[in-house]
Parts: sequence; structure tokens; C-alpha cells
Amino acid sequence: MQDRQNTINGWVLFAGIVALGGTIVFGEVFHAERPEHMGYPIEGVVEEGAGAAEAEKPIEFYLASADAVKGEQVFKKCAACHNADKGGANALGPNLWGVLGEPIGKGANGFAFSDALSGKGGNWDWDSLGQWLHSPKKFAPGTKMTFAGLSNPEDRANVIAFLNAHSDAPRPLPAAPAEAAPAAGDKAAAEAAGAGAQKAENEPVLNEQQAAKGGQKNVGGEGAPKLTGTDPTAKPKQ
Repeated sequence: MQDRQNTINGWVLFAGIVALGGTIVFGEVFHAERPEHMGYPIEGVVEEGAGAAEAEKPIEFYLASADAVKGEQVFKKCAACHNADKGGANALGPNLWGVLGEPIGKGANGFAFSDALSGKGGNWDWDSLGQWLHSPKKFAPGTKMTFAGLSNPEDRANVIAFLNAHSDAPRPLPAAPAEAAPAAGDKAAAEAAGAGAQKAENEPVLNEQQAAKGGQKNVGGEGAPKLTGTDPTAKPKQ
């Protein structure tokens, strides 16, 4: 009976050793590193807070160097619903020939715009087209436009340059806006700080003899030269 129990215990121990060894081998063969960032990346979606270090500039800044030829390539994303040909028919979206300067949501040969866009007011200009191409739903909440928008400001500027060229009277692209000048208070503070630093730099450092003559008995600070010998103003001892 004792021998049988020992045999059972031996087989149980052996099975445990085999299971442990199999686990180790399986882990080495199918080892996978933990990814640096969990989850699956989705193209076109920017993580919240990413890219916030550099604020986006006005669309005119990008239009100053925009390229209509590059814009034509980007416009292919829009070609399923739009065309920019002179005399072209409306499709799922309106024809976009000469769109710059047209009333927002009221041009395009009678195209049926949504109330959200037709009630926006104003005309299409550089800024409004830039906002629309960035996010149609944000520009006109409730619009029928399903396109999510172009996140890259250079792509938006290139498309606007392309649309501007597709017109009976293309407009000169705007120059880049000048950088904002510092506020008067900030400028005055900077000038005062600079003047103070310059004055401190040019201020002579007195030694103890010079200070004594000028009525200053003590000169503090590490920059003051040290004087060896007796004080020239002290009376000699009798």
C-alpha cells in the first residue's frame, strides 16, 4: 500500500514538473513585448493634448506659400462629391467653380444647401473657407456635409489656392500676416531691465581707500578689492 502511494506521489510530481517546463517553453516561444502605448492607433485621429505645443497660425500664413498644384492632389479627396470645372453640374455636393466670393450656402446654381449652411451668412473668403475645410460640422453645426475635414493647415491652404485658381477672376494670395508686436508695457519693462543691467555692468567698484575718501567706511560684496595695510584716515598711535 505504501509503495502504491509513493508511486502516485511520484507521478503527480512528474506531472507538475512537465507542466512547469511546458509553461516556460511556451512563454519563450510565444513571448510578446508589452506595447509602449496600449490600444490601436486610428489614422487621422490625434490624441487629446498632442500637438498643443505649437498653436496653429491664421490661414493667411499658409496661403502665402500655398501651391495650387498640390491642392489639386488634395482635392481628389473631395472629387467624389464635388467638381471645380467651369459650367460643371452639381453632384452630391455643389459645383465649386468661382466659390471664393460667393454667398455662403446660396450659390452653386440652385444647389439645395442645408439650413445650417444657408443661414450662416456672409461670403466665402480665405478665413471662412479655411474654417469650413478644417471642420465642416464645427463651422456649421447641422450641415449635411459628412466630410470630417482636413487637419493639416497646409493641405487646407493648398486646396483654397486650387479653388481660387478655378475662377473667372482669381485673387492674389494674401501675404503672411506680420508677427504681433510686444505690448507697450512688456516692451518698456524689457528696456528698463536692459538699461539696469547695462548700468550695473558699467558701475565702477570702489576699493576701501576710495570708499573712505567718499565717506563710505565699509564696502561689501565679493567684488570689492581688498586693501592691505592700515587705514589712511586712521590717526597714528602716540
